[in-house]
Amino acid sequence: MLETYDWNNKLTYLKSTRDLYYNDDYVSFLVNTVWKITKPVHIVDYGCGYGYLGLVLMPLLPEGSKYTGIDSGETLLAEARELFRLLPYDSEFLEGDATEIELNDKYDIAICHAFLLHMTTPETMLEKMIHSVKKGGKIICFEPHWISNMASYLLDGEKQSEFIQLGVLQKLFESDTQRNGKDGNIGMKIPIYLSELGVKNIECRVSDKVNFLDSNMHHNDKNDLYQSLKEEGIAGDPGDKQQFVERLIARGLTYDNALAQYEAELRFFNIFHVYSSFVYAPNMKITFGDIVC
Repeated sequence: MLETYDWNNKLTYLKSTRDLYYNDDYVSFLVNTVWKITKPVHIVDYGCGYGYLGLVLMPLLPEGSKYTGIDSGETLLAEARELFRLLPYDSEFLEGDATEIELNDKYDIAICHAFLLHMTTPETMLEKMIHSVKKGGKIICFEPHWISNMASYLLDGEKQSEFIQLGVLQKLFESDTQRNGKDGNIGMKIPIYLSELGVKNIECRVSDKVNFLDSNMHHNDKNDLYQSLKEEGIAGDPGDKQQFVERLIARGLTYDNALAQYEAELRFFNIFHVYSSFVYAPNMKITFGDIVC
């Protein structure tokens, strides 16, 4: 099941952070050179939000393609319908729980973006996505791998180990997954899950997007990127020390590790600003394969 649905309140976050993840020319390369989509296709997007993937993919797909988005967030879907109403694409949006909706053998391609990491049983959701695709179709999953994301921060003049505690974060992510099934590192596991579910010709790519907050760049561009990075949660305020440490202990960390994580996040919060020189690669994983039966 999805976690309690609160993405309606996160529309600003969704809209301001998605540009951090992909270069348009790389997505075009995937569509045209890797996936070789040359005929109109009907795509279903699980957990579509405001239709982000549709907005990215539809301009690149052959004319006559159709986009169907599924989400349980009423506000997000209203935004999606409004956005697509102004565009020349055939689209529809279904409100409902993607884990429960039944759409068998109907679509050419099933896609999702940063969706499976919120699932307590992602394999079950993948199976449902596969069943919604016609024989000869594709499944494509854009999902994160948090630990490689966290390893890909560089702040000029600072030692990474003093504001990113990779070992502590690795333990925290693993503990969270063991506790509730939700997995921020799922991006690297999807090839295995798809293979176990009978998908063929499986490949996994990594987004080539690297964000550079350049201390010498034009102020408006710099400020926009800085705000997007902050919306992403980079260098966020850890807040009250005792509450922060107690939360991490409840999530499986030792007191010493929880304290080290608090101090690292506080340091990052204090040293990162709009005039920093900062390089960040989200390392989103893009896994895909063919549905043969």
